[in-house]
Amino acid sequence: MVVVEDELSLVFAALADPTRRAILERLALGDATVNQLAEPFAMSQQAVSKHLKVLERARLITRSRTAQSRPCTLDTVRLDAAVGWIDRHRRIWADRHDRLAAHLRRIQKGTDV
Repeated sequence: MVVVEDELSLVFAALADPTRRAILERLALGDATVNQLAEPFAMSQQAVSKHLKVLERARLITRSRTAQSRPCTLDTVRLDAAVGWIDRHRRIWADRHDRLAAHLRRIQKGTDV
């Protein structure tokens, strides 16, 4: 369980940055090189590379070598794990909210003290 939590921490930390989320959105459209990923941002290629290293460490992307370029590819396995974690906790909190709402209704009707 500790390993999963550590992986989730890396994923959530990577997703906390809007630039990295934008990079992932771009990669959802298809593979891209660092140059292609850097185009829409007002930052250096080196700064984009640092963001890519964070995404790679969280295992949200992979990089391969094709001749002279190193295209980046989105890897959705860790995103799926994060979605699963969020869904589980959303269900827990929705259930707690529903029970609280029912309890408050009973109190308002005077049927529960």
